[in-house]
Amino acid sequence: MIRCSRDRSTTKYEAECINAREAVKRIQAKEEQERREDLEARSERKRKALRRTQEATAEARRRAEEAARMREEAEYLAQFGVLPPSEEDAPPEGNLPGAVVLEPEATEPSTETYGDTLPAVDGGNAPMAEPVPDEEQASDLDAVREELRRRSEEDSN
Repeated sequence: MIRCSRDRSTTKYEAECINAREAVKRIQAKEEQERREDLEARSERKRKALRRTQEATAEARRRAEEAARMREEAEYLAQFGVLPPSEEDAPPEGNLPGAVVLEPEATEPSTETYGDTLPAVDGGNAPMAEPVPDEEQASDLDAVREELRRRSEEDSN
């Protein structure tokens, strides 16, 4: 190639120089193709990394929104003295964080009553019904059983 490049006008049509120039063109084309393939592979790796990052960001955003929704729901239910379902009752959802509801501080129940209800003592603001004595519950249960027995006898007659 050096000899052919020095005196280009005289070596323009020599077979050796023509073959050398053609070989250089082929080598350059092959190197260019390899460079393009390498750049394309790098580009593909970067696109995949970007997709993974975007998917991870979207998943983190979804989890944060779900946690905020669960927290708001737990706060809302806590107003009525309802605790969120326990972890054992809920189906497993991967490693999503659950809402955290703080245990209410132990307070003395108020002796002040409003009709047949007591004020809430679990941190909520909803009143709770007065507890029914055990003997009344037992007599109510017996009354319900008797009523069911009477109805089943009427149906069978």
